[in-house]
Amino acid sequence: MTSSKTLALEAVQAAFTKNAYEPVLLDVSTLSSYTDFILILSGRSVRQVEAVAEAIQKEMKTAGHDAMGVEGERGGQWYLLDFGDVVVHVFYHPVREFYDLEGLWSEALKIELEVPPELRVAQMAYSTA
Repeated sequence: MTSSKTLALEAVQAAFTKNAYEPVLLDVSTLSSYTDFILILSGRSVRQVEAVAEAIQKEMKTAGHDAMGVEGERGGQWYLLDFGDVVVHVFYHPVREFYDLEGLWSEALKIELEVPPELRVAQMAYSTA
């Protein structure tokens, strides 16, 4: 049986295959009744946001974890992928900044992730495509 943290880390790796930016993994197990981990990721365009969400869904399905729910498909600037113990938010970065989920979950334990420097916000350029 895969732990929820392992599942979340698999989602991070799947997102990296599409160059998702600035991942933040929050352990909300003591703060939330509906999930254990929230993963927040950014893309620099709507197309990239779609690609990241699709890559995560595909990898999770391959690993035997179908999404219980998906919101924001096709053209969305924010996808929500619900895998039960792990909820993934993939944002177009300016939208992520507006909603500030990290701020809403400021009391959650932030899990350290090894993120390549090129996938940090300081390196990001935005596209309108």
